[in-house]
Amino acid sequence: MRIVGRYSFKNGAEIIGAKYGILLSEVEEAIDAIDSRAYKTKESREITMAGRMLYNPSELNEEFKRQFSNRGWRNVRVPSTYSTSYYVPGYRPAIPVRTAFRDMDFVKQRLGVEIQFGKYAFMVYNVCAKMTIFHKLGHIDAGVEVVPVKSFADSMSTGVSYFEQFVWDLENRGEADIDIPVLILGIDAAAIRR
Repeated sequence: MRIVGRYSFKNGAEIIGAKYGILLSEVEEAIDAIDSRAYKTKESREITMAGRMLYNPSELNEEFKRQFSNRGWRNVRVPSTYSTSYYVPGYRPAIPVRTAFRDMDFVKQRLGVEIQFGKYAFMVYNVCAKMTIFHKLGHIDAGVEVVPVKSFADSMSTGVSYFEQFVWDLENRGEADIDIPVLILGIDAAAIRR
């Protein structure tokens, strides 16, 4: 795979390059090490793409886990116990509220990395909420979000979001005081031509 797009959110490229240059190199190496051809294994059953072979996001995610784990990155999971103190008096839920969790795909030396091959809302959530939460909880100071570019997303199931759309929204949303520096990397399935 290769990185074909870079977007610096809240000076993410500059800060991560200066403070986490070695770790950024590891992220780039992990992406470069993945041969996307091995993960075009999902036969589409969608009406608009019936029978077409697509990239399998689940298998790609497993390969990313392997690549990052081999480089000493770890998943960070935090419990999220939900309060019931905001219910109106007398309300009792039919199903008891249980403790859930939030997790960040990879963390190393306070740099967080999220790999996202899902719906658009997950990309926005990762950068505009999850990374902020993990910063507030003391796990990260900056983040990297890895997402497909449009041409790659078009070779996955319908609904996978993409770099170009995400960048447009971040540019038009603007930055907030609570946001942290994030580098958005747009990746394509094509192998690097050397």
